[in-house]
Formats: sequence, C-alpha cells, structure tokens
Amino acid sequence: MTTQNTSLSTAGQFTLLCIASLTIMVGSVVAPGVVTIAEALNVSAHPSWLVTLPALGAIVFAPLTGRIIDTVGAYRACLAGLFLYGLLGMGVSALAEPLIVYVDRLLLGGTTALVMAACTMLISQWYQGTARLAMIAKQGMAIELGGVIFLLLGGQLAAIYWALPLNIYLLAWVFLLMFVRYLPRLTPAVPHADKALNANTGQGLPLSAIYAITLLAMTVFFSLIVVLPISLADAGMNEARIGYLLSFISLVAVVSAFFMPTVARRLKQRITLTLAFGFFALAHGLFFLANDLALLMVALIASGLGFGLSIPLLNHMTVQAAKPDQMGRCLSYYTMAIFSGQFLTSFITLLPGFQSRAFLLAGILALLTAVGLFGTPYLFKSKVHYAPE
Repeated sequence: MTTQNTSLSTAGQFTLLCIASLTIMVGSVVAPGVVTIAEALNVSAHPSWLVTLPALGAIVFAPLTGRIIDTVGAYRACLAGLFLYGLLGMGVSALAEPLIVYVDRLLLGGTTALVMAACTMLISQWYQGTARLAMIAKQGMAIELGGVIFLLLGGQLAAIYWALPLNIYLLAWVFLLMFVRYLPRLTPAVPHADKALNANTGQGLPLSAIYAITLLAMTVFFSLIVVLPISLADAGMNEARIGYLLSFISLVAVVSAFFMPTVARRLKQRITLTLAFGFFALAHGLFFLANDLALLMVALIASGLGFGLSIPLLNHMTVQAAKPDQMGRCLSYYTMAIFSGQFLTSFITLLPGFQSRAFLLAGILALLTAVGLFGTPYLFKSKVHYAPE
C-alpha cells in the first residue's frame, strides 16, 4: 500500500502537535511545586493527588469521551475539550475547599482524555500508513517537549508564587483559536486499504494486550514523576532545580521518540517495546542505588529513552488495530490505560519508606515486563509489525 499524506497544512499539523502537549501539561505544571501548591489549596495531606487525580478523572470519563467522539466527531469534541481544559485548569486557583479542588482535578482529567483521544483520531484521519507512524512519533515528541517546557516554567513560576504555574493551563485557549483557524472541519475519508488493515485486528497485537502494555509502561514511568519531586525536595532541592531535572527526562524522550519509527522498522515492535522496558528497569535500578549526580543523570536518560520508545509506538499500534467506526472508543480506552498507569502511582506514597521502595518495585515490574515481551513471541503472530509502506 502506498503511503497517503493528505493536504493538512503545516500550520494545522503544528496545531495538532501543540494540542498533544496538553496531555503531559495536566500534571507537569504542578509537579515541581506540588508541595507549595498543595499547601495553598489546603490539600497538603496528599500533595501527590494534585498530579495523579486527573488520571483518575481520565479513567472514569474515558468510556463517555469515546462515545462523545464517535457521536459528534473528533473536531467538535476537541473544540469542547480545549475550552473546558483551560477553564478547569486555571479555575482551581480560586478554590480553597479540598473536596472541590479534588473534583476540579477529576473533571480536568476527563477533559484531558477527551482532548487526547480526539487529537489522535484527527491524526489518524489526516495521515495514513508510514506517514501516520511518523506523525504519531511527532505527537509523542510534542507531548514530551511540552513536558520540558511546562516543567521548567512550572518550577520557575512556583518559586515566585504558588498560583502562577496554573496560568499555563490557559494555553489551551490559545490552541483553541489556532484549532479553529487552521484545522478544516471536514476530514478526509479513510482509504479502503487502510480500513481493511484497521479492521483486521488479528494482523497485529490485540487491543487488550496493547492496553495492558500501555498500563505497565505508564505505571513504571509515571512513578518517577510522582516520587522524584518529593525525594529531591527531601534532599534539599528547590522547585526550580527539580523542574530542570524532570524536564531533562522529557528532553531525552523527545529525542527518543524522534528515532522510534526507525527503531521500530528495524527491530520490529516487540523488540522495540522490550528495549523500552529494559531502559525503564535500568532507570529505576539506578534511582534506587543513586548516591551521586552521575548515576542520577544516567537514570534520567534511561527513563526518557524508555518513554520515547514505548508510548508513541503503542499509540500507533492502537490506531492500527482499531476499526474506523470504533476509533473514538478504542483511543479513549487507550487513554484510560495511559491514565490508569498514572493513577496507580498515587498509592506509592502510602507505602512506608515509599521513596526507595517505589523505585525497587517499579524496576522489578519493568524488568519482568521486558522479559515477558522478549520471551513470548507467540503473542506477536503477525508479520505486519507496523504500517506497511
């Protein structure tokens, strides 16, 4: 099948990539200054919930968002999601009642799921074949580049005043204006050949397996985002320095996602995912043992490599395996898997001595997953491991 790249403008492509960055913004904006922000919002008993509760919201509302997208279309769903994202994200700064703060973060998570799934569906409609894989890789780069920018800004602004980082959520309204200006309301029809590829879910990893691997990937990755700020703060680092270190992970992930399509073509999907979880295992092992800056930096690099080689590829695999008329629901369930992995890390802080134990447990989980992926090729029966060229 020849690759089809439709006539979406460069500005339209850039707009979709900007919107993709909102996925990681939902937690990264508050992560560097989470302790200070939690105190100001009267939720200091559970500061990490500000980062992880949006994930629960995405899980709870994902089935609903999938139906909304399949009913009203990705374009309208994305419009509504962008408006609500800015409103709920910034609005929490005016709240002081813990229960209302938590509800706001839950609703923000549901909105994030709507935006994420709708944006990916638009990419699947405008790009086909290897062009789609390349665009989804760029989407992964945009998500992590957003992490670089928003973690840096969040850390710097939180060091000035606790509420300043929350203003970053209003970028969603800027992206909303770009979306209306540069994205056509009508999207191209999916070519017949691509419909046949998507409908034949037996030609690739089953969706249930993709969701499970996505859940595991986000669990082991996001545990770093939850534990590291608290661990580093206890070690005496301020919000700005924590933001620098967390953003470095995202920077490495951007580079890793850029090379992911080439790695996936040469090594195939199973080995690429195995390699990603191997990097996750290495990262957690080094964080568990790290007692100097050199080991810490190697661990940060390994974690970024793991993300860039896993999440964008799993996103593409979901699009490949989904039937066109169920694309919204399938992408919403993928979003549910993403945020389920994030939310599971909420319980890490309940463990006694959680900072070291979290790294150890997550490292073991990543290692077992890597061994399982490498040792069970019968789960990957298809000869088609990525969109045909």
